[in-house]
Amino acid sequence: MFARSAYRSVQPLKSTVRHYTDQRPARSRPNYTLYGLVGVACLGGGTATYYLTDQLAVGAKSRFATKSNPPLASDTKSTTSTFLGGDQGWLDLKLESVEQINHNTKKFRFALPTKESVSGLHVASALLTKYQGPQDEKPTIRPYTPTSDEDDKGHLDFVIKKYPDGPMSTHFHEMKPEQRMEFKGPIPKYPWQPNKHTHIALIAGGTGITPMYQLCRAIFKNPDDKTKVTLVFGNIAEEDILLKREFENLENEYPQRFRAFYTLDKPSDSWTQGTGHITQELLKTVLPEPKSENIKLFVCGPPGLYKAISGTKNSPTDQGELSGHLKALGYSQDQVYKF
Repeated sequence: MFARSAYRSVQPLKSTVRHYTDQRPARSRPNYTLYGLVGVACLGGGTATYYLTDQLAVGAKSRFATKSNPPLASDTKSTTSTFLGGDQGWLDLKLESVEQINHNTKKFRFALPTKESVSGLHVASALLTKYQGPQDEKPTIRPYTPTSDEDDKGHLDFVIKKYPDGPMSTHFHEMKPEQRMEFKGPIPKYPWQPNKHTHIALIAGGTGITPMYQLCRAIFKNPDDKTKVTLVFGNIAEEDILLKREFENLENEYPQRFRAFYTLDKPSDSWTQGTGHITQELLKTVLPEPKSENIKLFVCGPPGLYKAISGTKNSPTDQGELSGHLKALGYSQDQVYKF
């Protein structure tokens, strides 16, 4: 539950945030309070059977653009998509570098086949990873969403948190440059098109942020896409907030279209934003109203987040019934997508 003082700090938002979530955005304020949940990779659940039977797809988007850097058209003559889907099979890529992000998270850069190769992923989609240790009876297969841009040439980046009982994340963290990992995909998730929705809300915990970041990248690199985005991101401690600098840059550049709300389970004494778990009242304060036209809410994080917010998926191809706080607040099944 939120501490009483954190709850009081949210009260002024009721008059300002609702204007933002409907039609009239408030001026940029980089940080607000909301929700706290410990996260795991939202795409890491499920069984290998489900993911291997998902349809594999192909696609790519234009490079990230700003006002001073317009999008570049894909150069199909000089670039080659690495992952083609279908019956392509597994591809093994060489680990190029490893960067320590925090106490339990690393960034892994894998080399694509050539310097002109692109991933071939589209938004939103992920890749399967496969590893079988010497003592394992069967391989471990997990999906991960890259954090590199879909049009980046020559490399593929992942930000991966290590979990004590996670065989794949543990293997990643034990890898050294020059070693190789098997990948397959793309695994299609939610097909995004510019202006598909007027306003989207992203509710994430832990490394559930990676597909949300993929969506944000696609939206804000396209000058023709005017979608508004509200991010609700919960973590254990401040050092666990992944991609925070990237989201702060979006807030500063697009103050009328992007708002981020952070909250922590274990805040420091200097933390001035949200603490504790999510409540219906807090969601009601910052999310677009259920009656708003053409909105979409995306949820990604650990099982506890799904259970509290939206209900869990039955399988990667079955979203399951909507439940939890979003249902209680009046959102409909077709307004919510669970990564």
